Amino acid sequence: MKELQTDYALEHTIPYENYVSPQIFEKEKKKIFQSSWILAGHMSQVEKAGDFFTFDIADQPIIISKGKNNELNAFYNICPHRGTIVEKSECGNKKVFTCTYHGWTFHLNGKLNKAPNFTTNEIGNHSCMTKVKLEVFQSMIFINLNPDARPMAETYGDFMASLEKYTFLDSLKKIRVTQRVIDANWKAVVDNYLECDHCKIAHPEFSKTFDMKNYHIDLHANFSCQYSELTNKSKEDQGDHANFYWVWPNLMVSIYPGKEGNMTTSQILPLSADKTLAIYSYYFKSDEISEEQEELIRFVDQVREEDFDLVELLQKGFHTNAFKYGVYSPTEYAMKYFHNLYENAINGQ
Repeated sequence: MKELQTDYALEHTIPYENYVSPQIFEKEKKKIFQSSWILAGHMSQVEKAGDFFTFDIADQPIIISKGKNNELNAFYNICPHRGTIVEKSECGNKKVFTCTYHGWTFHLNGKLNKAPNFTTNEIGNHSCMTKVKLEVFQSMIFINLNPDARPMAETYGDFMASLEKYTFLDSLKKIRVTQRVIDANWKAVVDNYLECDHCKIAHPEFSKTFDMKNYHIDLHANFSCQYSELTNKSKEDQGDHANFYWVWPNLMVSIYPGKEGNMTTSQILPLSADKTLAIYSYYFKSDEISEEQEELIRFVDQVREEDFDLVELLQKGFHTNAFKYGVYSPTEYAMKYFHNLYENAINGQ
């Protein structure tokens, strides 16, 4: 039998073991998710002093709160006394945070307010819940669990610059959120997002809406951008096309300029080697969602449901003995770019 002749060299993907191994998953949590800038929330969630929300990433519970002087704080949701989870609510407004184990209370900036079983508040490093690095960009709140992390601009400067043209982003509010636990590894979800070879088969409505013959995926430093023109573009739709960004390691940002600019974000949060929490948030200028915006939400949700089926089938294949790894098609270069970033992070480069 003659070997298959191609005009490109076949290259293997990362091993399928990386999608199923609990040991590798533990390594990913430390080397990627506890060392990268991760989207935690949005400024519309902490509009008033005392507002807070909780967020978990790679088994690390976090609180983001707005203090009395409107300063934004991020710290571990862990009591320094004995390591108990402090705030059990997902969000709210409080004057102090209270640990229900021994009654320790904390100010909105995480500093100790009162320790009933001590005669002083001067308890060294235990006088404050542990701080977490925080930055705000276009009203999106990012955190980094690495205390020595470089500023976002040093890692994501090109991405930040590419969003500057969307002057409406700071006026948006998080209006709707949906969550879904996907029975697949987080990388499988990202892989699926970074190629559109499957779109004509799995996403018939998407393929009719966008010009798939001129579908682009551009690579940049630590992010990619997908875009195409609408197949039936009305006069109202003239202007900038929608851009679908992926940002290392686990964030998708879709921006729709149009006459009523809006945005959606997808936070792909690892739970285990074969389970992922996907948080999908929709941002509009007004609490009142128009029929057109409801149609956009329906369209986006449909594409996502179709992708859920694909990646969960994929995960089942990873567990078999059939193959050790896959191969990249010539059009899967964005997925290959993601894998290169992944291997550099895992190997400490």
